[in-house]
Amino acid sequence: MRVLVTGGAGYIGSFMTKRLLDYGHEVVVFDSLERGYRNAVDTRAKFIQGDIKNPDSLEILFGSQAIDAVMHFAGYISVEESTKNPQMYHLNNTIGTENLLKAMIEFGQVDKFIFSSTAAVYGNPIKTPIPEDHPKNPTSPYGKSKLEVEEMLQIFGEEQRLNFVSLRYFNAAGAAVDASMGEAHEPETHIIPLGILAALKGTEFSLYGTDYNTPDGTCVRDYIHVIDLVEAHILALNYLDREKGGFFYNVGVGRGYSNKEVIDMIKKVSGKDLKVKVENRRAGDPQVLIADATRIQRELGFNPNVSDLETIVKTAFLWHQKSSKYEIVL
Repeated sequence: MRVLVTGGAGYIGSFMTKRLLDYGHEVVVFDSLERGYRNAVDTRAKFIQGDIKNPDSLEILFGSQAIDAVMHFAGYISVEESTKNPQMYHLNNTIGTENLLKAMIEFGQVDKFIFSSTAAVYGNPIKTPIPEDHPKNPTSPYGKSKLEVEEMLQIFGEEQRLNFVSLRYFNAAGAAVDASMGEAHEPETHIIPLGILAALKGTEFSLYGTDYNTPDGTCVRDYIHVIDLVEAHILALNYLDREKGGFFYNVGVGRGYSNKEVIDMIKKVSGKDLKVKVENRRAGDPQVLIADATRIQRELGFNPNVSDLETIVKTAFLWHQKSSKYEIVL
């Protein structure tokens, strides 16, 4: 199968590209490089630089490339940034995806689409673990932009017979076991890489909120290793090969870790202390997000293998320790 991976120069997209190639698929990567890295793209893939906000570049893309399925990772991902610039998130995540869907159907006749969604569509949960039919009430423009795409997918499914899977990630983290690939956002906003970098550099680490209604007062999140996450996409792609329609799945483990537990694991893995500075809560951060992963396990056969917190932190630590772009304090 020839698969288009948008955002394939980013964190999850680059892992996805490599895994698809390893399975024998052909891959076309489409990325603006606004936040991705050209050298993160596997050399076996065809790379095309372009922006989903530009309908003309998408028309050229689908007019020149034979594509069987699309995996869509091109999106802004920061809750905090989205609260400061909601219009930017609407234009890129919502309107950009609409451009992509229209182009792939009109010019490419593609009918298989896998969407990188998020647990942020739920907002503050009224029950945990969170099932897929939980009410959707996002607390950030980021979560709202992803929910708008999910609603759009249902319309495209009904009117254009688009077959799609929307995967609602909980917290993606971790790196390749051999430290050859990992997370490198600019700016970085995720707690695990931020904590690891603070440990390596000997700098201060900001902990946002210790007054949540949780056992230790800090946010609780369900973490999924990026290796397991891309396997969920492979399962989704295979599912769309044999099933028609639109499907929504949580991608998580069903177990939550608090921010303090994450900090303690970073200390254990790194052998270093962290200079923790307690800050106020960040706008838009739900206090607990834990997946009910029953549906994806039952219907797709998803079985995460490396998503325990120690493996996630250990692989991420080795990646950041190896990376030459950081000044390490030993």
